Amino acid sequence: MDIIVVGGGKVGTALVGILSGEHRVTVIDRNEVRVNNLTTDYDCKGVVGNCLQTSILAEADVHKASIFIAVTSSDEVNILSCLIAKKMKARHCIARVRSPEFDKQLVFMREELGISMMVNPDYNAANEIAKVLRYPEAINIESFAKGRVDLAEIKITKGSILENLALNQLSRRLRLDVLICAVQRGEELIIPDGNFVLHAGDKIHMTASHTALVKFFKSISAVYREKRVKSAVLIGGGRVGYHLARQLIEMGVKVKIIEVDEKRCEQLSQNLNKVSIICGDGTDHDLLKEERVYDADAVVTLTGIDEENILLSLMAKNNGVEKVVTKVNRMTLLQLTETLDLDSIISPKSITVSQILQYVRAKQNSQGNNIITLYRLVNDKLEAIEFVVREQRDYVNVPLKKLKLRSGILIASIVRGNELIVPKGDDCLKVNDSVVIVTTNKGFDDLKEIFV
Repeated sequence: MDIIVVGGGKVGTALVGILSGEHRVTVIDRNEVRVNNLTTDYDCKGVVGNCLQTSILAEADVHKASIFIAVTSSDEVNILSCLIAKKMKARHCIARVRSPEFDKQLVFMREELGISMMVNPDYNAANEIAKVLRYPEAINIESFAKGRVDLAEIKITKGSILENLALNQLSRRLRLDVLICAVQRGEELIIPDGNFVLHAGDKIHMTASHTALVKFFKSISAVYREKRVKSAVLIGGGRVGYHLARQLIEMGVKVKIIEVDEKRCEQLSQNLNKVSIICGDGTDHDLLKEERVYDADAVVTLTGIDEENILLSLMAKNNGVEKVVTKVNRMTLLQLTETLDLDSIISPKSITVSQILQYVRAKQNSQGNNIITLYRLVNDKLEAIEFVVREQRDYVNVPLKKLKLRSGILIASIVRGNELIVPKGDDCLKVNDSVVIVTTNKGFDDLKEIFV
């Protein structure tokens, strides 16, 4: 497909890096150095200029664009450039929009103005944080098949009933339909077989239905109900903190926000009646002790500085906070957090890129590609991909035990209508099934490619 990316910042660069390997990509940015760097690093075309000028969009061949993606730092520029691109015959337009003021206009923007998708990274990041706070034992949770399948990442602690357990004993021990499909042990990433034995310190990636996942957490934790997050402190009251506080209040969680900017504190106080707002420096250890931050069930670090968030999270962990969530955007620091053994890492940039890529793949799907969803996990070492079986193939209606998979691949789940199937040897793939695979390999575009 012909794809135009407007804005060569962090999100734009990440999108160009991924999409240029599969599509004809053009990047537009005012900054000539940015454009030159992107065209040098990736197989893409570059146009230097103002995306609101029709001459610049014409130079980028906007009339040929299947998808026009605007991810500049300005909401208004992103929306307006999409409207101009749509008038100039771009087929689908995506705008990154961060201001809460636009939240109530999403339907109007889509139906009346023709913007196909509006992505709010702060709202989406808040959603992800709220999700992991619902399940304090989980490091991360992703969803497939319209929410019917959850992929959860969990760390096995010493003394857990999972410690020293062989995977072929798992269903018998817990009596649940769950599948452990990948294990991270130190630097090693393993797609395990039934004889694999779990150790304390392993990070496991498992698939299950939402109901089975809740039961799983109850089974592995005798104090599951006590572990439920009842109080949370958010250090940083920016957009993510605002959206998260609203969601946590609805979940019945007692919320406190520590924010250094006095004007922002006044805005939060006006809009969040049930939240305790503390105006102060979240990096001040004396303030944190005075506000009894470390007595909270969860601490979420949301300042605008990644290094501050990492240090504050380490302090919270060292002071006994059960659940710590850290907002980090820079890829180099995302890799560092793995070494520091922090709990849950949330990157608004990565979430935005992932959501836009899902839309792009859905449009690819209408042109013959059958990837629905793709998540890159464990610093891009692991891929979880959702395919749909669109037609009769030679692997359809054949028991899985008779099919030979390539190495480093596991079929994690099959969704048939409203039924979730944890695959076993006698199960078959059928037309219209959604199939989730987990793999340490990369570059799969079609389900047939996973078979030898």
